[in-house]
Amino acid sequence: MSMTGDPIEFDHLAGADLTIDRVYRGGTRGSTADDPLARLLPVGNQGGFRYAGSPTRGTVKLCVLYTSGAETDWPDRLDVSTGDFSYFGDNRRPGSQLLATSRRGNLLLQETFGRANAGPAERRIVPPYLLFQKTGSGRDVVFRGLLAPGSPRLSPEEELVAVWRTTAGSRFQNYRAHFTVLDLPTVRRDWITEVLGGDPLGPACPQVWRRWVDGVFTPLQAPRSVTVRPRQEQLPVSTTGREILQLIRLHFGDAPHRFEGFAADLWLMSDDRVASVDVTRPTRDGGRDATGEYLIGPKSDPITLDFALEAKCYAATNGVGVREVSRLISRLRARQFGILVTTSYLADQAYQEIREDGHPVVVISGSDIVDILSRVGFRTTSEVNAYLQSYHPAPTTVDVAFPTNDLTVPQTVDFTIAGGVGDEPTLTAVLADPFGSAPRWPGPPAVTSG
Repeated sequence: MSMTGDPIEFDHLAGADLTIDRVYRGGTRGSTADDPLARLLPVGNQGGFRYAGSPTRGTVKLCVLYTSGAETDWPDRLDVSTGDFSYFGDNRRPGSQLLATSRRGNLLLQETFGRANAGPAERRIVPPYLLFQKTGSGRDVVFRGLLAPGSPRLSPEEELVAVWRTTAGSRFQNYRAHFTVLDLPTVRRDWITEVLGGDPLGPACPQVWRRWVDGVFTPLQAPRSVTVRPRQEQLPVSTTGREILQLIRLHFGDAPHRFEGFAADLWLMSDDRVASVDVTRPTRDGGRDATGEYLIGPKSDPITLDFALEAKCYAATNGVGVREVSRLISRLRARQFGILVTTSYLADQAYQEIREDGHPVVVISGSDIVDILSRVGFRTTSEVNAYLQSYHPAPTTVDVAFPTNDLTVPQTVDFTIAGGVGDEPTLTAVLADPFGSAPRWPGPPAVTSG
């Protein structure tokens, strides 16, 4: 996360303007009184939803959304290149109904998005939302922008969605809300004063908010010229994320071809435009672990692009280097793009060459794997392990005894049985015959151990 300008010290917070990506310092007393948001704005010092007014009475005039940006179970996401922001509501544990949370954050979301989609007259009384994110240093926060509910990229039905979760066998719902960061470098204090006084469209109101009230989004877009993520951004921050990656590495062990199937499934999970993925045979892959088709255009009449996928099950300390990336790039055909999936990270030089030379390669690193699994419902090590055991089980070895009249011939044959859900099983026989004699097959085999 980039920072703008000098941080605003705790003693100077009251009355300060809010500037995009500027840090606002917390206190150092070691109590909730150190919270900078309560000093910046009259919104309280706890929780993800902090507001001026009452959601139950419909009188909220201003709302702060606070996010750590690092939760695995409830991953709030800000796309700085498009201005899209998704935020999960406050019913995050079993035991409460969707709207009956202690802070009534979900009730506020329901009211906000209902008004936002009811026309300009109702949008006039929608409270402005201000996004702050934890910096990771004490109680310091960074301002990420002025939010308008909704998105020009989504239909009204997609902007606020109630999603189901299961925790410890209990099912419950929570909201996932989509906002747009508006193109406003600084939220000035005089407008905040007007908003709190009940006049959000007063003289100090910024033009981008007036336009949104009229139904026009002006998103803050910051396209990246060259996207080279450093190692720390490619690996998960949370302990749970690191444990999930380690579980995956141990599960596939020395079986890279089985990991290729898992990587192909990840790519399917990551994007509903992936039409098909075919994992190639180890001896006939042509340097590509999987191939498939990706759809672009309207769903009524799409066209397809071919892709090739390369999978690397590496330790967190072993990055994917130039040699492996060059291998993938050299095997891309005309009008194809590549996908590199790794449980580790892409080394700086390899990443730089991909981006600067304009190679069409999608990078899915360790942190991306954890995010993809979380998005489709596998958020803990036990959930990921259950998924791996069901869809990508380890090969099973059984001893099969064959009747024979020749006592010099070993009496058992080891069969390795591999195959996941939807796969045809593959049997590999290993017969140890120290005497060099040919086995006889006078009758059907019998499984003696498994």
